[in-house]
Amino acid sequence: MELSLHRLRMLRELHRRGTVTAAAVSLHYTASAVSQQLAQLERDVGAKLFERLGRRVQLTELGVLLTEHAEEILGSVERATLALEEAQGTLSVRLTAGVWASVASGLLPTALTALAAEYPGIQVRTRELAPEDTAEAVRDGTLDLSFVIDYSDAPMQWDAGLERAVVAVERLHAAVPAGAVPAGTASLDELAEHPWILASPKSHFGRAMRMACHRHGFSPKINHEVEEQSTAMAMVGAGLGVTLVSDLGLRLLRPPGIDVVTLTTPLLRTVSIAYRRTEIRRPSLHLVIGAVQAAAAELGLGTEPALP
Repeated sequence: MELSLHRLRMLRELHRRGTVTAAAVSLHYTASAVSQQLAQLERDVGAKLFERLGRRVQLTELGVLLTEHAEEILGSVERATLALEEAQGTLSVRLTAGVWASVASGLLPTALTALAAEYPGIQVRTRELAPEDTAEAVRDGTLDLSFVIDYSDAPMQWDAGLERAVVAVERLHAAVPAGAVPAGTASLDELAEHPWILASPKSHFGRAMRMACHRHGFSPKINHEVEEQSTAMAMVGAGLGVTLVSDLGLRLLRPPGIDVVTLTTPLLRTVSIAYRRTEIRRPSLHLVIGAVQAAAAELGLGTEPALP
């Protein structure tokens, strides 16, 4: 019997997620591709590994047994990879990072260009995910590292199995229609009467911004719920409301008709890189972190909260 690591990963993900569709989304495959590979795994083993119960899939006793061994096998493969990387001293490795728009455009071009010039053997691939989904993808092994966010008003819950390295601390600013705040500075509560454009409360950003407004004594009147910061900025430029945008977000294409207003009581968010806690230090991963920290420093974004 020859077991495919690729198919074992799919089995493990099926066990974790409960449905073929959820496993496929996590692994960035189509559901039909995952189903075909799992069917082949059953043929490889020569036994029934799972059975369908409505939309969900339940592992048989043999399926559970193989999943337990899959965890051990895949963990051993990862440890062997790390040990070889450390022993070789020559850094030739491919890492997959979870990103979102503002870090992908604001930090990675500078960081990865500098990294490639000094360490051409380190290849970094990226997958764009919602910020609140990236840590879980690191935890389950889908990603090697990911960018994660903590807001001063809504720190994220942290997994003891993950480490994180702070790469930047950003301020949040108000983006308002041109001329709406002539002074150029405002407290958050002074924007309470404006219509707002914010992400939904399902997102970490949307929850954090609502909490910040509530801390300043008001509930924002949200006329438009949009997830993409670039979309929110375009709507601000059209005069449809105000929003909050980070330092890195300001580096996205800014449409005309927008004034950026400094908040008198700073709102901060900390951008970190999350990675799995292991006994073996992974040099390539820490070189990537260092390159991102250097890119953030070039933009004036330190790793310590800025003073008000």
